[in-house]
Amino acid sequence: MSDTKKIIEDIKNRKLAPIYFLYGNEPYFIDEISDYIAANVLDEGEKGFNQMVLYGRDIDMGELVENAKRFPMMADYQVIIVKEAQDLARHWDKFESYAKQPQPTTILVFNYKYKTPDKRKKVFKEMAKNAVFFESKPLYENKVLPWINSHLKSNGYNIEPKAGQMLIEFLGTEIAKIKNELDKLMIIVPAGTMITPQLIEENIGISKDYNNFELRKALGSRDTVKVNRIINYFAENPKDNPLVVTIGQLHSFFVQLLKLHAMTDRNPQTVARQIGVSPFFVQEYFTAAKHYSMKHCSHAIKIIRDIDMKSKGVGTNKPQQHDLLQELIVNIMYP
Repeated sequence: MSDTKKIIEDIKNRKLAPIYFLYGNEPYFIDEISDYIAANVLDEGEKGFNQMVLYGRDIDMGELVENAKRFPMMADYQVIIVKEAQDLARHWDKFESYAKQPQPTTILVFNYKYKTPDKRKKVFKEMAKNAVFFESKPLYENKVLPWINSHLKSNGYNIEPKAGQMLIEFLGTEIAKIKNELDKLMIIVPAGTMITPQLIEENIGISKDYNNFELRKALGSRDTVKVNRIINYFAENPKDNPLVVTIGQLHSFFVQLLKLHAMTDRNPQTVARQIGVSPFFVQEYFTAAKHYSMKHCSHAIKIIRDIDMKSKGVGTNKPQQHDLLQELIVNIMYP
């Protein structure tokens, strides 16, 4: 995220590069930079003659280079944005001469999504001398909540940690999905609002009481009654609570507990950083560690892996989600 902000800040200060090569598996940050360039390098009067969007699947490299070599009309720059630039992959050798000496009045932006270019190729080595290269990587889960906080704060909102965690567990770590839901929520509730689990439940459809976050918490405190309520709710609503997600969440939980057991420094900030969670949730891990020894955690991970295999049809016929989930929980809590 810091690289994204630095690039945008440089563009804002008119420190422009002739080529921006934006690539990687997280499309959100690629679009963020590309959209900022499209919106801000030229004013509205200049865009008509000097800004174009091309698609990698529709053009060849010769056509692209020809457009890039043009001079702007009544403006300091022209902007060319190439979407789906990964579709140009077989033609990069034809870009080498332009990469060596790019047109200084052209801002050429490549959106190269879901792939990584072969930087050993000469064309990319030449390009690196003049271009801004940016790799857009998916955020680790412990980085997504800070992003949510930052995005909401910049729009005049705040969010409770549990509400943010609910979003991550329901939507995953894909930033575009999370942003889409947050933006819809910000249309509904006024600026200055604290986003609570209740608001998430009412407007996005994620139960504040019956979700994987609450299951882990109840499991960690060995609250049998609550655990059973949650897995029964999951059984009644399987589409909203797929077993594969629950298995993944519980596996991460017990791996994190193993890391906690191995730590000698139990400072909450250190623990949060080492196991990859928000400091707000560290106490719940301390509680769980009291109930699950290192040996018990290792056993739980084995059980989780076994159930994962069964859920995929290995060693069983037509497994029912509720039966597998019940078997999983019982074997974890009562080994």
